[in-house]
Amino acid sequence: MSILPLQNLPRPLNFQPAQPIISNLCISAYICTFILIGCMAASHQFLHWFVIPVFLCGVLVGSDAVSWFRGQIDIFDPVGILGLLGFHFFFLAPLLHVYWDYWMAYVIPPYDWRDWLGAMAFLNILGLIAYRLSRDFWFRDQHKPVYQTIWQLDSQRFLPIVILALVVTAGLQVWVYARFGGIVGYIQTYTERHVSESFQGFGWVFMISESFPILALMLFVIYGSRNKNYKSWIVITIVLLVFLIVRFLFGGLRGSRSNTVWGLFWAIGMIHFWIRPVSKKFIIIGCVFLVIFLYFYGFYKGAGLDGLAALQSAEARLELTQQTGRGIETAILGDLARSDVQAFLLYRLSIPNNYEYALGRTYAGGLSILIPRSIWPDRPLTKIKEGTEVQYGRGSFVPGVWQSSNVYGLAGEAMLNFGPVSVSFVFLIWGITVGYVRRLMITLNAGDVRFLLLPLLINGCFILLVGDSDNIVFFLVKDGAVPFLVLMLCSSKAPITVLVEDRNNASDRLARIPL
Repeated sequence: MSILPLQNLPRPLNFQPAQPIISNLCISAYICTFILIGCMAASHQFLHWFVIPVFLCGVLVGSDAVSWFRGQIDIFDPVGILGLLGFHFFFLAPLLHVYWDYWMAYVIPPYDWRDWLGAMAFLNILGLIAYRLSRDFWFRDQHKPVYQTIWQLDSQRFLPIVILALVVTAGLQVWVYARFGGIVGYIQTYTERHVSESFQGFGWVFMISESFPILALMLFVIYGSRNKNYKSWIVITIVLLVFLIVRFLFGGLRGSRSNTVWGLFWAIGMIHFWIRPVSKKFIIIGCVFLVIFLYFYGFYKGAGLDGLAALQSAEARLELTQQTGRGIETAILGDLARSDVQAFLLYRLSIPNNYEYALGRTYAGGLSILIPRSIWPDRPLTKIKEGTEVQYGRGSFVPGVWQSSNVYGLAGEAMLNFGPVSVSFVFLIWGITVGYVRRLMITLNAGDVRFLLLPLLINGCFILLVGDSDNIVFFLVKDGAVPFLVLMLCSSKAPITVLVEDRNNASDRLARIPL
């Protein structure tokens, strides 16, 4: 058995758990105040009480973003990542909805959307407090284990297993293209028919075939970490561009934006943890790219190959926006936030006898997507039934004829099942999840191959906020199952004792003594 030497693998993370919370809250408050003043100067629509709870949400979650910008936490710390994305989700998005007057389509709206944005913001305040308390409690020092198990790659097993996996995954993708008449036929199939009908029954095939890009990048980062020539930013940038193209070919052409975007996040995370640290500038550029990609890819998702005309001129983009209903607002507010959807749910739930709570049925439906319909034809429905009926009334759901395809997010799905009082409870669960992932990041030893899976879990913390149970199950199993299995088969697990002089500094480890 040959173990890859630890000295060629990642460095311990520098982490400082004792943060100046008050100063970060103050800075966040200043930033939110400045933005609100600008909004009020731009439109009289912001002269409304809803800005008060939205402001408080921005201050609470924005303090984590401030901590990230000040370098008090690691670039890929889930708290910082969620602070950045949460600042948009909880603060900027509600304001942009009002500024752009952009709301859900095909519903009878409330008299004033701002009232329900404000009411939802009050629920989010309670939820964010629960999130912070549970997150920090779960991450407390006394929870850090002294006895750990390290997963080290066995180089004798790793190369043949990964090569075999790459051959299998690439072969399956070639078979998929051949099954639909080549790449052009594959695109036409997606364009001409609804994606759920076009590729029904291929879920498990996609789970395997679309793992190719991640497995290939894992091979690069593991061996690239042992060669200084592969650590230059020129090489890394080229590798990421190639990865993006390959990822697009392995799943992106069937309209899956998340397959491409979250895959790129995973790739950058692996480079950060395994090859060299990524800078804030790199992450910010990545966020800008994310919005641009979601914007242009939305045209392809809505119009297929005809959507490529959006790259030609502003006139073509305007025409496609009118044709598909997808514009920059859709990318920023529809893909990365749920403000109007959750506000509308709260409004509809306030109407007596309008809706019957699901009482957990949507979560059962989310878990059941792992079982093919060929085995369980009558498996439980996901949130589509309850989501349709809360918007249009009892009995409005007609499978395949009239149903809503909205995504409701963590708070939205909780309200579908148990009402508004459940929001704080699910945020509590969200905080525990984030605390666990954060503790895992800090306590993993340098060279532990689970660092390669860590970006997937960090990404999952955000999917948990913006997605529904079926989205989360699909994301974790479809993207993570094959890479996890490969790494598990290629790793040797050894118990170790970690002696830490100062438990408040995860990078100050005196020794790692094999038992």
